[in-house]
Amino acid sequence: MKKSEVPQDKSPISEHGSNELLYAVDENGKMTTVKSSGWEAKSSVQYQNLDVLNQRAEEAKEKALLGEWSPIVYYMELHKMDWQTLAAYMNKWTFLIKRHQKPAVFKKLNEKTMAKYAEVFGISVNELKNFKG
Repeated sequence: MKKSEVPQDKSPISEHGSNELLYAVDENGKMTTVKSSGWEAKSSVQYQNLDVLNQRAEEAKEKALLGEWSPIVYYMELHKMDWQTLAAYMNKWTFLIKRHQKPAVFKKLNEKTMAKYAEVFGISVNELKNFKG
């Protein structure tokens, strides 16, 4: 692709002030890097993915408010994490982190663990303990 042909369509990346770095051929026939705000086909898929992720966060929020899941699931979905990623941030085994999705287990977590979750999610321990959605 020539440098002048690199697409500059609207995308979720460009909406946040970022660009993607692509390779293209310049006027001299040499490979160079070019910033792209995105292109339509890729942007369409990104928007669909974001919709799915937002729906998952809303479902987790509802289940947390109903007491079916702990708030950890909501914040994990809100921050677009999966169990393995959250476990890595918490420096714990994935199966232990998954147990914390149960409200009964969540309520028994010690202050140190709650503080670590709050730090990972960028919220206060109070917000985590007293989840209001």
